[in-house]
Amino acid sequence: MVQISRRRLLQKAGASTVAAAGIAGCLGRGGESSRGGGSLDSVTVAYVPIYPNMQHYVMEREGYYEAVPAEVTIERFSSGPSVVKAFASGDVDVALFGITPSMVLVDKGTEAGILVANSRNGFKVMGTTDLADLYEQEGAAAFERFEEAHGRKVRFGAPPDGSVPDIVLRYWIQEDLDIGEMESVVDKSKVPPAKAVQTIQSGDIDATIIQEPFATIIGQDDGFGELAWSGEILDNHPVTVLFANQRVFDDSKVAQSLVEQHIAATEFTADSPDAAAAHAASVIGSGVSADLARAAMDSKASEFISDPHAITDQAATMGEFVASVGNIEEPVATEDLFAFDPYDALQ
Repeated sequence: MVQISRRRLLQKAGASTVAAAGIAGCLGRGGESSRGGGSLDSVTVAYVPIYPNMQHYVMEREGYYEAVPAEVTIERFSSGPSVVKAFASGDVDVALFGITPSMVLVDKGTEAGILVANSRNGFKVMGTTDLADLYEQEGAAAFERFEEAHGRKVRFGAPPDGSVPDIVLRYWIQEDLDIGEMESVVDKSKVPPAKAVQTIQSGDIDATIIQEPFATIIGQDDGFGELAWSGEILDNHPVTVLFANQRVFDDSKVAQSLVEQHIAATEFTADSPDAAAAHAASVIGSGVSADLARAAMDSKASEFISDPHAITDQAATMGEFVASVGNIEEPVATEDLFAFDPYDALQ
C-alpha cells in the first residue's frame, strides 16, 4: 500500500490554495470569536437516505434537532450529486454526505467545511463465491486468473465515478493491490447501492463494493462471499460527514448545538442499537426492514463516530488520491476541509 506523508500532502495543498483562498481563516470557523458571530433563524439539513447517515435518523426520530437554536428544515435527496448541487447553490446549509463531495465543494471555492465525522470503514467488496474463493487463493492475481478462465474481465458494479466507494475501489486496485489502472483490470458499470443486490444476484455483475445493509443481504446468500473490507484497504477511512456552510459557522451556538446533538446521536446508536436501527429503517425505506437494519449493525462495515480528528489522516490520503484521478484540482488541506472549533469547544 502506498503511504503518503501528511506533511507532504499539506505542503502540496498549501502551494496551490483553493480559489476561495484562506478558507480556514476567512470563513470565520471559530464562529463568534472570529467574526463577531451571526444569528440564524433557520437551517436546512439535507441528507441522502443511506445507512451510513445513521446519526441523522436518530436525530430526527429522537427529536435532537429540536434542541438546535434555529428552526431546522430537513430535505431528502435521492443522490449525492443532487445534494452537492443544492449545497453549491446555497439552498442547503448542512448536509450529510460523502467525504469526497465535501472535497469537491471546498476545492471549487465553496465556503464550507466538515463539522463532524459520521461513519468510517463502511464498505465491503462482495463477489460471487467462485470469485471470492479465487481471490482467497490467488490474492491480487485473481483478476488475471479470472480473465484467463472466462475470457473477460471481472464485471464490477459500483456507484458513480468520484463517489466514496468508487474512490476506495480504485485505491484498492491501483494502490493496495497495485495491479494497474482500474479500467484495465475490471469492467465497471454504474450500479446504485439499492440496486446492487438485485444486479449481482441476477448475474449481471460478478462483484460490487457496497455499504450496509446491502452487504449483509449479499453475505446471507450462499452464492456470494466477501473479498475485502474497506477498513483493511484504507484503515479508518471516512465515509460520510456532517458538512456545513459559512452561515452555520458564523453562528457558533448553532454550530456547536449541531455537533452536540450529533455526538448524542452517536452515543445513542452505540447504547441502543435496536432503536437506532429501527429509526434508520423507518426513514430509509427501500425495502430496508428494522430486522435487516439491526443485523447490519453487527457488521464491521458499520462504524459510527463523531470526532472529526479521527478521520483527518485518511482524509488527507484520500484527498491526494482523489486529486490524482482528477476529481479535484489539488488535495484540499486539512485545515481547509475541517472546522474543528465547534467540536473542540465541547470537549
